[in-house]
Amino acid sequence: MAITLVIVLLVIGSLLLHYFSVWWFTPLASNWASIDFTVDITVWITGVVFVLVNLFLAYAVFRFRSRPGHKAHYEPENKKLEGWLVALTSVGIAAMLAPGLYVWAQFVQPPENAIEVEAFGQQWHWRFRLPGADGQLGKVDTALISEQNPLGIVESDPAGADDIVILSNELVLPLDQPAKILLRSADVLHNFTVPQFRVKMDLVPGMVSTLWFTPTQAGQFDVLCEELCGTGHFAMRGKVSVKPAEQYQQWLAQQQTFAQSQSVPQADITQGQAHYQLCAACHGDSAEGNKQLNAPALAGQSGWYLRRQLHHYQQGIRGTAEGDLYGAQMAAMANTVADPATLEHLLAYIASLPPVQASVAQGNAERGQRLYRSCAACHGAEAKGNYALNAPRLAGLDGWYLERQLNYFKQQIRGSHPQDFYGAQMSLVAQSLQTERDVADVVAYINSLQP
Repeated sequence: MAITLVIVLLVIGSLLLHYFSVWWFTPLASNWASIDFTVDITVWITGVVFVLVNLFLAYAVFRFRSRPGHKAHYEPENKKLEGWLVALTSVGIAAMLAPGLYVWAQFVQPPENAIEVEAFGQQWHWRFRLPGADGQLGKVDTALISEQNPLGIVESDPAGADDIVILSNELVLPLDQPAKILLRSADVLHNFTVPQFRVKMDLVPGMVSTLWFTPTQAGQFDVLCEELCGTGHFAMRGKVSVKPAEQYQQWLAQQQTFAQSQSVPQADITQGQAHYQLCAACHGDSAEGNKQLNAPALAGQSGWYLRRQLHHYQQGIRGTAEGDLYGAQMAAMANTVADPATLEHLLAYIASLPPVQASVAQGNAERGQRLYRSCAACHGAEAKGNYALNAPRLAGLDGWYLERQLNYFKQQIRGSHPQDFYGAQMSLVAQSLQTERDVADVVAYINSLQP
């Protein structure tokens, strides 16, 4: 009797959980209502079968329970019952599979007027590429990926020169225009998912997979990776912004082509030294940093990271958050090197300076080594940084500065700006350091890894 009651309560509880659950579909924002319909059919069929089978099980347990004077009838075969089971099961499976096969046939056949966009996945971020005026995407080769060529575009291919390269995590698409997404991975298996569009497809290294959809609602939607791709998988997020055609064309006109991205001004260390004199007032003559002026060491840091941070200061992505007093000071100074040529001269001079010995934080480096394991996935076992993972060098930075930045990330003073994608990732990771002792210990270990 008790088992019968438990089974019935399980059925009732499951129905109530489904009915009152907050886990429903996100509002549809594409043409794929047929996917919702297919899922609804599956839920209804499996739901009805679940209820009927379990209620029959409860009835059988109660009706044929062990009682004195009753003996079980052994019947190893019942062709009539087996026939009904095979027929009903076949109908149920066909009812679930047929709509799915029909929708899948549409899903893999994009319309002829669909624009092509490449979504490029790499641990643990998204980048995008659109065809230029010629309407064709150039050839690519992952072996060519570098700081100057993050997508590995083949320079000798004329079709790639005018490709629009989007190095941020945000892709903009026109409203009511079909879009065919070409999916490519630089390293491991990833997955491109936009829940509101009802699209999901794996990125397989060495091949190009595709999907298509028509955005039907203006707004901003999350791009998720729904394939476990390593330590930073949870933070691999991007955005799709859907805009009316006129706004989309305005955005497109402001983007940089691959050919333009390769036209980097020739750096001059002598000119860079002259520009650095203003920086030296805080960061020191040898870019060694100055704790009294809250200025970190710059010598030994990766040029690509310094460039990105200066751009972030200039664009208001960094230094505008409440509580970031020193960032606000730096934002004003960053605008003195807004000219691209001036910036390259400055970075070339800083790159010529030898790394300095960092001041060491007080903490338990042995315990910090264990805490650092998750950090090593991006920043490297020796904290030398990794351009491919957008992780800067940590070795050689002063302990006081590292502690302050980790606390800023934890408090979302850094990483809160909607365009600071990598800062947002770091803000999530920093939450794993739950106490002040955790921060001090992991910094003490990083300080032991002097360059």
